[in-house]
Amino acid sequence: MKVALFGTLACEQRERLLGKLTVPVDLVPVPDDTPPDLAARVLADARVMVTMKYDRRHPPAPRLGLLLVGGAGYDDIDLGYLPAGTTVCNAYGHEVAIAEYVVLALLQWCSRFIEAERSFRVDGHWRLSGRTGAPFQEELAGKTVGLLGFGHIGQALAPRLAALEAEVIVCTRTSRPLPPGVRWLTDPTGLDQFLARADFVVVAAALTPETNGLLDRARLAGMKRSAVVVNVSRGAIVDEDALYEALRDGVIGGAVIDAWYRYPSREDLTVRPSRHPYHELPNVYMTPHSSAWTVGMIERRWATIAANLDRFVRGQGLVNVVHQA
Repeated sequence: MKVALFGTLACEQRERLLGKLTVPVDLVPVPDDTPPDLAARVLADARVMVTMKYDRRHPPAPRLGLLLVGGAGYDDIDLGYLPAGTTVCNAYGHEVAIAEYVVLALLQWCSRFIEAERSFRVDGHWRLSGRTGAPFQEELAGKTVGLLGFGHIGQALAPRLAALEAEVIVCTRTSRPLPPGVRWLTDPTGLDQFLARADFVVVAAALTPETNGLLDRARLAGMKRSAVVVNVSRGAIVDEDALYEALRDGVIGGAVIDAWYRYPSREDLTVRPSRHPYHELPNVYMTPHSSAWTVGMIERRWATIAANLDRFVRGQGLVNVVHQA
């Protein structure tokens, strides 16, 4: 069975995938720089594709039966371009890494550890010491952390935050009993109340037509002036212009941003992540969509992809099915 590893990111995991498979398949790499005619020949008879991105700019894959997304989000897959009968499955494995990243970000926001360490190391200055009358730091214990979305990330994050004595509240479209570690839960009809209560809002929802631009000017204005937005999901869930203006003008207290509005190519890794100069704002921590990028994540994710490929070859039921063309 021919399996197309479509895109450089998928191709880079070929050996890892081979090591986890238990069935014989033909893994054919199609990196980003593959000539279009060669890519078209591979996709013409591929039964399976592993990829992060596939749309009408790419050659058709008329025999495709299974598309395995190399991550949780599948907003870069044009579902309408897939041939009838194609099953789409995604892969998680990132929830532990991102939950730890969020905890780190919130603790850093409260403690200002980075600023204190840099000031002391670089300047040799004691101005942030309690012995010299420095401003008091905050504590995460007692803060209200709002989880916008309660999928894999939210469910991994809630018990970790509760263990640190934060008050966890959740806004999710999925009706459920109150989960362990969560103090209050609402559906999207309670979003404004949710935002008004939170000291930190962690954006951990999927990007859908309903969530695109969900946090706009009005909703950001309804948050506490001291509130901090932490986006580890997709940039587009938080309106790009509105967030920049809210941070610049002090409408909210700050942001930790890992999910962005612009992304680089392999040829140019210096692309700014927004049309606005977020990097000039003193109340923003910026990371390059790196929160999930751990050894544990990649092992768990590709174990799921390999298991689904095994199941497909054997005619067994698939896991993480997100779409059936």
